[in-house]
Amino acid sequence: MKKCIFLILMLLPAWSLLAQEVDHQALSLAKQIDDLLWYQKVGDVAYIDKVYIPTVPRWKEDNPTGQGAGNPLKVWSYIFVPRDIDPGKKYPLIVLPHGGVHGDFTTYYTHIVRELIAQGYIIVATEYRGSTGYGRTMYENIDYGGLENEDVWYGRNYMVENYDIVDGSRVGIMGWSHGGMITLMNLFDHPKDYLCGFAGVPVSDVIARLGYKGLDYMALFSAPYHIGKTPEEDVAEYRHRSPAWQAAKLQTPLLIHTNTNDADVNSLEVEHLIQALKAEGKSFEYKIFENHPGGHSFDRMDMSGASAIRLDIYRFLAKYLKPPKPFKNVKELRKAAYEPWNLPGH
Repeated sequence: MKKCIFLILMLLPAWSLLAQEVDHQALSLAKQIDDLLWYQKVGDVAYIDKVYIPTVPRWKEDNPTGQGAGNPLKVWSYIFVPRDIDPGKKYPLIVLPHGGVHGDFTTYYTHIVRELIAQGYIIVATEYRGSTGYGRTMYENIDYGGLENEDVWYGRNYMVENYDIVDGSRVGIMGWSHGGMITLMNLFDHPKDYLCGFAGVPVSDVIARLGYKGLDYMALFSAPYHIGKTPEEDVAEYRHRSPAWQAAKLQTPLLIHTNTNDADVNSLEVEHLIQALKAEGKSFEYKIFENHPGGHSFDRMDMSGASAIRLDIYRFLAKYLKPPKPFKNVKELRKAAYEPWNLPGH
């Protein structure tokens, strides 16, 4: 009987995957529609582009000796440039990775993009491996906590190497949730390439996370095309993908936010990261919000209270990146994000 129960538990992830058939055609259509919305939502203040770039090869090849095996993976990156730039000057760059295990960069980020553009930042947002909207192959190339971090770094490098208006000495990175995790890993792995970073409600300990998530969630990680093993089978691999276990690498100014009522990334993960950074004697800033309205999205909400929190984030970044038009107050921030009809030229 015990062997039978063990077998059922081992097969549950595979059954879950079969039950979660992903409609990639629908996701691709949704992505194309949302891409058009970008021009409507931020086209008045930003030049928008989407570029296709090579990064690093897949970490797991179906046929390692087949044609094309070992070739760089190709990913898309969104680019936003303020319309009022002076082509003769250089501007700071913000790297903005999206969240989600299988997520993508959507107009959910509209107001944050508008706020960054208003301050004079150029933005790059890379659709790293595993992102949705690009078909099954891209989806199944997921490498959570692994080479996806390099995809985002390559997006950063593309901008520095190809845009004369980008100041390569003033590059920051910011993200929330999984994007916060990618922010941390980029700072840890490429400390000389970023002046500062903000990690909001970041996934910080994948092992702990899988301990309080369900079997369907674990199946996303133990899928054959992904890690292929559970934490019990390869705990070292999961530690390698967890920022809290890489805290000794931090060299860059960092701000961390977490919220005690977060129903997605439990604050225990982020508190583990904070404790690990302190144990390593690292200098960084953080704030633990107590039951703040909005839970996981508390500082991305459209209320004035969330705008005030974002103002603090932008002030932290501005200390290092020196944008040409930093916000002075919440009123300026909200005008940039929510009142496009009051902008010059309207």
